[in-house]
Amino acid sequence: MAVKFLLNNQEVDLDVDPAMPLLWAIRDIAGLTGTKYACGKALCGSCTVHLDGQPVRSCVLPVSAAAGKTVTTIEGLSEDGSHPVQVAWRELNVAQCGYCQSGQIMSAAALLERVPNPSDDDIDGAMSGNICRCGTYTRIREAIHRIAEDQS
Repeated sequence: MAVKFLLNNQEVDLDVDPAMPLLWAIRDIAGLTGTKYACGKALCGSCTVHLDGQPVRSCVLPVSAAAGKTVTTIEGLSEDGSHPVQVAWRELNVAQCGYCQSGQIMSAAALLERVPNPSDDDIDGAMSGNICRCGTYTRIREAIHRIAEDQS
């Protein structure tokens, strides 16, 4: 069955099983490997993408849920890494091993769209579904606050 949606502002028409997880459609069919597979159970956040602007876990979401909608992956935030979240991540050396970071960045970008000047509680709530095994949570919070300050 064909599933049509916008992927990083490009219309795609994927001939896949509608039950296939969106993650595998993005990685294996569309060839965008920035979105990572980790737990496969929507527990860690590494696979986070935006579906119509909202962060979702693509490892458990069937690709059929994206039909007619807009999906944004880490590659879609900016072509050259100039999105404010990506810039702050680099400037503050947020990433350590980096595996969870595309999901962290996607969750942070969605938070800042909803709440331009988030409190620590806002950040903790929005980012709580993203696990960083390296423990860079302090730098993540600092980066989000810096972006909010720069945008005000």
